[in-house]
Amino acid sequence: MTLTEMREILKARDLQLTKSLGQNFLHDGNQLRRIAAAAELTATDKVLEIGPGLGPLTELLLESGASVLAIEKDGRLSTFLRERHAGQPRLTLIHDDALAYLQRGTSASPPPNEVNDWSGWKLVANLPYSVASPILVELALHPHGPERMVVTLQLEVAQRIAAECDAEDYGLLTLLIGLHYEHSGLFRIPPGCFFPAPDVASGCITLKRRTRPLLDQNETDLFVRVVKRAFSQRRKMMLKLLKAEWPEDRLHAAFQQLGISPQERAEKVSLEIFTKFCRLLGT
Repeated sequence: MTLTEMREILKARDLQLTKSLGQNFLHDGNQLRRIAAAAELTATDKVLEIGPGLGPLTELLLESGASVLAIEKDGRLSTFLRERHAGQPRLTLIHDDALAYLQRGTSASPPPNEVNDWSGWKLVANLPYSVASPILVELALHPHGPERMVVTLQLEVAQRIAAECDAEDYGLLTLLIGLHYEHSGLFRIPPGCFFPAPDVASGCITLKRRTRPLLDQNETDLFVRVVKRAFSQRRKMMLKLLKAEWPEDRLHAAFQQLGISPQERAEKVSLEIFTKFCRLLGT
């Protein structure tokens, strides 16, 4: 779907884009093909697409032979996609808020139409920037998350996900996603590749689920509590922040065993050390 086609569709249907929904549609064919290629799709794949918009990426996903579950919040665009892909058996289109849909699917007894096991799936999406981080965290921490996530989001956010320990961008998002996923590629997408052009640069990052989990589910729950508390005030010493929730003697013992200075800030502590710390704290 070219930029001209997008303009014609929007004009013909009198569709005014909504800034609050993050409606900046990627139209550059080369970039769309790079995204699809990063997903390494096969005809047996199940793909989750969030925010398909007018569907240029959806078309490429379907061309691979994969089955696609697309969640679109804008009812006008949902209607358009249903009409455009009428009779396509490999496309399931849901008109819903994607984050709410994912959160319902994590419940013990989700509604019949909700998916609560994404293992074996691939997320391939140009995510709405306003909700990209919570959507990624929701899927990354899911006990049965997708095997691969290839997502376009604000470049600054993608760089935070891929950041190394002690880098300026390293922080809570790095750790919450990095616990279960490793990044294996990141490329920049200029604003001019979108319509309308956003005010920021974008990036597409590929995340692959770790074959062996670093922590079990109980330890993962503790990990989330620890890193959220440790980064709640970035410039404060980690030990002082953690004392609000855990006994000081246990914290000191774990710090000493792992060689963490009592004056250390969370941004200096690697994912590996955080996981070891949570194992000690949980025993």
